[in-house]
Amino acid sequence: MLHPNTLQLTQSVLAIIDMQDAFRPKIPHFAELAARIAVMVQGAGLLGLPIIVTEQYPKGLGHTASEITALLPDSLEIIEKTTFSFCGAAQFQSQLERANAKQVIVCGIEAHICVNQTVHDLLAKGLQVHLLTDCIASRTLADRKAATRKMQMSGAIPCSIEMALFELMRDARHEQFKAIQALIKSN
Repeated sequence: MLHPNTLQLTQSVLAIIDMQDAFRPKIPHFAELAARIAVMVQGAGLLGLPIIVTEQYPKGLGHTASEITALLPDSLEIIEKTTFSFCGAAQFQSQLERANAKQVIVCGIEAHICVNQTVHDLLAKGLQVHLLTDCIASRTLADRKAATRKMQMSGAIPCSIEMALFELMRDARHEQFKAIQALIKSN
């Protein structure tokens, strides 16, 4: 029997929050963050994990970083929003229902605003949240630390890319094990 706090592929979705180019000069190590999220997107693609992507006011803040969009499925509909929580966007609920998600793997920016509010709204909806702590950022380390602590205290489960991908596979005999292993080792 699986522990209820481990990820299950058939119940999970990856949520990428507001990884937009306008934040590139403001978020420390933005390129490295985008590259890590790109690894998670590649892993999600190999495993068939559904992906939800949001953009905060793209008219003013631009679109999702090209490192990430280059790897997204062509059919993916990016959700535009003005609310800080992506739960406030109209398309969010339908995408979540289509994915049959009970667990949401969350990454993106800014940790103390959009990520924080999204995580709390997801938890309030009764969903389990796995926070990719190696894939969230804020302009300041203090804001990132405070947000991470608050989200964990509220029930978000800390996770990393490697931890998430291996939990989703569950077994070295998984058909994508070698591809995931190579992906992790190359980054």
